[in-house]
Amino acid sequence: MSAVELPTTSDSTPTAQKRGVPEGLWIKCPGCGDSIYRKEVERNLNVCPKCKYHMYVSARERIAQLLDEGTFEICDEHILPTDPLNFSDKKRYAERLVAEQLRTGLTDAAMCGTGMIRARRVAIAVTDSAFIMGSMGSVVGERLTRLIERATEYSLPLIIVSGSGGGARMHEGILSLMQMAKVSAALARYHANRGLYVSVLTNPTMGGVAASFASLGDLVIAEPKALIGFAGPRTIKATIKIELPEGFQTSEFLLAHGYIDRIVDRWRLKTEIATAIDYCGKL
Repeated sequence: MSAVELPTTSDSTPTAQKRGVPEGLWIKCPGCGDSIYRKEVERNLNVCPKCKYHMYVSARERIAQLLDEGTFEICDEHILPTDPLNFSDKKRYAERLVAEQLRTGLTDAAMCGTGMIRARRVAIAVTDSAFIMGSMGSVVGERLTRLIERATEYSLPLIIVSGSGGGARMHEGILSLMQMAKVSAALARYHANRGLYVSVLTNPTMGGVAASFASLGDLVIAEPKALIGFAGPRTIKATIKIELPEGFQTSEFLLAHGYIDRIVDRWRLKTEIATAIDYCGKL
């Protein structure tokens, strides 16, 4: 049997082949730029252990973080999006919806239902920026409205966690814009029934979402360094032609100017919401 030759360098010294690092073990923090062990980040609720940057979490992960295990009951998943305008940009909207559903495992950008937060029953919705930037189309508006009406009927505290960078969904035109008024009207009826609405703003919360239900909470909580506003800072700067203040449209800037009530780290959010429910009393 012939011998197997080892790879050699220019000075004929045998060298061992390098073993590569398995893909996906490390991720780069968008905040500080450092490489972090993925499992460490996941144990830390997707918060960078070095700079405390709050990374994206999906709607399902968010619900698992906030609700008591095994208590979530999903609602209105049978309401599915359609393509009423036969809209097309780079691809047909109908095709985009199918592609997004397959990619994310979501049926649309909002997941709604009921569950328990530290043994306190609540109605909860989470919008997910992974699905067409968490934009608000007809289905998102309808699901949120039905959840609010359910919270009104059963006198439940209402929690909406917003992660919507797309605002109203342009693919549905005026039908999407109408959802702002519809959800806001449902919240007005809920408020008249003396309901407690806690709005949680995450990165990003923009456009028609920020201009409607996300800003109407009795208590408005934001995660640290979240981007919150209507138009983005680059669009505003290009329009008004002036330099914007440092930290413009971040949670910290908005807290200093009275737009939100509190900034809460992700690991404290569940306890903070439960405390708010107790403080406001039984509905």
